[in-house]
Amino acid sequence: MFMEILVATHNLHKKEEIQQILGTEYIVTSLSDYNLNDEIIEDGSTFQENALIKAKYSFEETGKASVGDDSGLVVEALGGRPGIFSARYAGNHNFKKNIEKVLDEMKDEPNRRAYFITVLCYKDADGEHFFEGRVYGNLTNEVFGTDGFGYDPIFVPDDYNQTFAEMKTAEKNKISHRSEALKKFLDFLNSKGGIM
Repeated sequence: MFMEILVATHNLHKKEEIQQILGTEYIVTSLSDYNLNDEIIEDGSTFQENALIKAKYSFEETGKASVGDDSGLVVEALGGRPGIFSARYAGNHNFKKNIEKVLDEMKDEPNRRAYFITVLCYKDADGEHFFEGRVYGNLTNEVFGTDGFGYDPIFVPDDYNQTFAEMKTAEKNKISHRSEALKKFLDFLNSKGGIM
């Protein structure tokens, strides 16, 4: 019996990435699959609050156990920016502009340390549970690679010499922030015997 997990997103890349990480025992559905096209106002002040807003919306609209996630790039030299504003830092989900803005702000900055973070919120009739993943690394001075999405072309994880956008998807998914959070989530599901 397959288990459905409704992910509060319209982002096909994100849906596919989560499906690849969770594997074939799970069917990952999205807001698009339920024709839920309301704009979810992410007005939380933390990744946790935004993840909860998305999970709660999906669960309340469908009655399905839902996962909301909020992810972002946290840059040390920028005081944690873009952070929760990662997707709309220079234009709503315009990552070409967002990347340009970060690279411009980091011009001549020797400290390139940064991390990606994902916070997942799982919401069902029993309440909410949170799972966090992080991957640390350094920012490049220019764009490298064409795969991935978001800030992947300017982020090189520790112990690697390629950006996320230069890696094969399967390789990135082994070490990504989302992967780490999803593994914790999977452990939780397995301890509960899964969801239906």
